[in-house]
Amino acid sequence: MKKILITGAAGFLGSHLSDRFIKEGYEVIGMDNLITGSMDNIEHLMPLEEFTFYHHDVSKFVHVPGDLHYILHFASPASPIDYLKMPIQTLKVGSLGTHNLLGLAKAKNARMLIASTSEVYGDPLVNPQPEEYWGNVNPVGPRGVYDEAKRFQEAMTMAYHTYHGLETRIVRIFNTYGPRMRFNDGRALPAFFWQAMTNEDITVFGDGSQTRAFCYVDDLVEGIFRLLFSDYSQPVNIGNPDEISILQAAQEVVDLVDGTTSKIVFKGLPKDDPKVRRPDITKAKEILNWSPTVDRAEGLRRTYDYFKTKINN
Repeated sequence: MKKILITGAAGFLGSHLSDRFIKEGYEVIGMDNLITGSMDNIEHLMPLEEFTFYHHDVSKFVHVPGDLHYILHFASPASPIDYLKMPIQTLKVGSLGTHNLLGLAKAKNARMLIASTSEVYGDPLVNPQPEEYWGNVNPVGPRGVYDEAKRFQEAMTMAYHTYHGLETRIVRIFNTYGPRMRFNDGRALPAFFWQAMTNEDITVFGDGSQTRAFCYVDDLVEGIFRLLFSDYSQPVNIGNPDEISILQAAQEVVDLVDGTTSKIVFKGLPKDDPKVRRPDITKAKEILNWSPTVDRAEGLRRTYDYFKTKINN
């Protein structure tokens, strides 16, 4: 049985990836220090023989006994509320953590895929963003701790690929949503759902004209799965190019939530908040034969159904 290490396994994306690889017949080693992840996300996996969990911070030395065939590095705070609260841990997991895992991949002769982000494009001056765009990032701004950690992570990964001949893959993830997101993680959709479901004012920053392109988690997992087993080592955008304004996203959540009395209110725009965000997925289509299949109305319904099970817990 092939063995895969998934860091950040108790997080939103890591837990869905753990599910997928177990379903595909892999032995999964999950690793997480639980600063933003939750054991609730992997509780259903704990009794399985094919799943092993290590409570560990990958910024410290990482050891996995025996054979290891693949590594998915998804450990990192990933939302503004988290990385602004934990700036140094965010920088360390992107730098030291990535270095440790690349060293492990080299020692085990394993293929490694890193979770990069659309945030490497910063507040882009090009829309949609193709992989060749180098971005517009403020390295010393508040968001720089996340953006630059991921940019360094990409550079370190490519260095191991070119210098050591390591098999590496880089996915640039655009805004993803779905079950197992945390209400309080600071990202737009869970915040809107929480506010609408508790009849609080729905907070939209700026005038709400800034855009995002939301990809349902199942589509993202499929794209990552295909990328891992492709022969392509340059970065690939995985996201849904269906771009909408934040104000429209808030309105769609209000329309979906039964009986809400929430009103949309506007607050000042955070520093360096991107004005636009939309993936150019030409490469994903051509190289991976991938494009998203879950439309936003269906994805939001599934996400709402999940949040209804969590609202009273």
